[in-house]
Amino acid sequence: MINFDKELNSEQLRVVLEGDGPCLVLAGAGSGKTRTITYRVAYLLEKGVDPKNILLVTFTNKAAHEMIRRVQELTQGEITLPWSGTFHHIGYRILKKYAQVLGFQNNFSVLDSEDSRDMIKSCIKQEGIDRTQRRFPSPNVVQSIISYARNAEMTIHDVLELQHEQWINFEDILVSIAQEYTKRKKSANVMDFDDLLVYFHLLLLKSEDVRNKYAQQFLYVLVDEYQDTNKIQASIINLCASIHKNILVVGDDAQSIYSFRAADIQNILSFSARGGSASGGETVYPDAKIFKLETNYRSTPEILDVANEVIANNTKQYKKELVSVLQGFTKPEVHAFTDAGEEAEFILNRISELRDEGVPLSEIAVLFRAAFHSQQLEMRLTKEDIPYDYRGGIRFFERAHVKDILAYLRMYNNIQDTIAWSRVLNMQVGIGPAGVQKIYEKIVAGGAALEPPVRTEHLRHLGSVLPARGQIGWSDFLQIWEKLNKVHNKIPSELIRAVIDSKYQEYLENEYPDYRDRMQDLEQLAVFAERYMSLEDPSEALDRFLGEATLQESYHAQQAHDNSGGNEERLILSTVHQAKGLEWSAVFVLNVSAGQFPNDRASRGDDLEEERRLFYVAITRAKKYLYLTYPLVSNSHSLLQGPSPFIDEINRDLIDYNTNEDDTTFFDPSSDDDDVTYESLDEDTPRRSFLKGLDEL
Repeated sequence: MINFDKELNSEQLRVVLEGDGPCLVLAGAGSGKTRTITYRVAYLLEKGVDPKNILLVTFTNKAAHEMIRRVQELTQGEITLPWSGTFHHIGYRILKKYAQVLGFQNNFSVLDSEDSRDMIKSCIKQEGIDRTQRRFPSPNVVQSIISYARNAEMTIHDVLELQHEQWINFEDILVSIAQEYTKRKKSANVMDFDDLLVYFHLLLLKSEDVRNKYAQQFLYVLVDEYQDTNKIQASIINLCASIHKNILVVGDDAQSIYSFRAADIQNILSFSARGGSASGGETVYPDAKIFKLETNYRSTPEILDVANEVIANNTKQYKKELVSVLQGFTKPEVHAFTDAGEEAEFILNRISELRDEGVPLSEIAVLFRAAFHSQQLEMRLTKEDIPYDYRGGIRFFERAHVKDILAYLRMYNNIQDTIAWSRVLNMQVGIGPAGVQKIYEKIVAGGAALEPPVRTEHLRHLGSVLPARGQIGWSDFLQIWEKLNKVHNKIPSELIRAVIDSKYQEYLENEYPDYRDRMQDLEQLAVFAERYMSLEDPSEALDRFLGEATLQESYHAQQAHDNSGGNEERLILSTVHQAKGLEWSAVFVLNVSAGQFPNDRASRGDDLEEERRLFYVAITRAKKYLYLTYPLVSNSHSLLQGPSPFIDEINRDLIDYNTNEDDTTFFDPSSDDDDVTYESLDEDTPRRSFLKGLDEL
């Protein structure tokens, strides 16, 4: 028998013993959420509930396996929970039995992301769209639009207005492509990841027999990370719990940060009427019990004081006050610097001091709002040979768009660079490997006549070896080349900005859902290149810049190789989104600046509140040391910026301030904001479900 009184604190114990009926468990950061859920399951099993009558839904297979492992340890047996797993996993199992109700065969296959994109590409072609001849979103972008619309239960029109205004004129074509995609999947007896949710939901709505069967079977329904559910997932859970009403959802509205994945915070805010004015609308379970887990086992009281102060400014929330069980330590620190280089220097020095004090590198993390914020720090870490792991994307010089720009500059600097030519020309409309080879042969034959700098008119005739549609791409390429030729003194940073401000921008818009983020990366590349402006010989400056960039790429490749076989401690660099659920002894949050965090597109309302929740998540990753830093000058445009308004919301008594600025200017939130957008979680994967592959079902 488990001694629940001994194993749990009073807040957790109430959930375990009193969790019948509709229940909302508001689990604050570091409050033992997983422990509470597993003990609740163990309690039900101890009371004689059959495992098959428990539905436990998580967002990752890793979380499901961890909970099952803990339950088995608690019950000292080999008890399995046959109905535990992700929403997609549960949907897959049930659809395998009842797919015929929806017009599929029960032996349907599941498309992975690549297969899905290939089918969408075929649908685009059927619509008569030749992307080699006209500007149209890539299959990657089309997939993202369709996926978001389905998960958010929105129309294509609404998604375009929200996220892709540049494609609004193609609405009718995109709707037709989405319809054809659906038709083809059904004809081929296949489903994609989104279908596993959409059709599972449709099955429960369409078939009363199926709905009643599972609603009757599942005496208890438990859901983890409820704040991350979308509308479809919330409806599925409600249908599965529609008979017994024993539905216990666990989450934290203060950590709802995935709206770009179609997660809907209203699911948790409107769950119970007892939350006061949390949602301001109708509630799903008016009489649902609310439990609060506010005892924090992770962070010091000083860190939690700051976290509580920040999140209190949100209006749409369940009020909570995290309380630490740890002894008091040191106040979080705020540091202002002249620029990002000085900011990076401080972080490196402080990391060195922490290591001397006994904090291992693996217990130190540097977090940031958007991926491009880390560029200056990455440069310094490489120079100092400090090993680090990068989470939330790809290291700066390994990003596809950064490599694209470097290829343009390498080709401009060395006209015979065949690798650069191949990369650049393969991006152009109508030019494939065969066309690239023909062009390159002409260049080699040109010899001394094409010594750099090569004028545009010397290249124009080369396009004659290409077919008609390839000459369209060649014309686009020549426009970019002409932009490069017009750069005065061939300064590397200005050459980069010339490419950014060319037809290449259209290419990014066509190919990637997160093209705005990529544009920000490229501006940071230009900032990095500005350090070579002072050299007297422009050609030497370009050579040195490209050499440094190559060294960065080589270093990252070598470090990735070293990572595969070593156990060396590594510093963690991560976006805040990817850091959720993790913790470190020391956390640095860099570039907490006006216009950067929060990003300037989230200036009001729900968007601003989500940005504040993201800041709250960053703060609550820290166990002992917390540093909030920002540069006074924007990297992107050399404009004066102030601290984030979120810093301004913190009582000064709660933080140690370290700045050379006068108090009157330190907290001035007015600034010329930079255009920062939501960062992507994966370099070349569209924003869709949490699943990455079939093995996650």
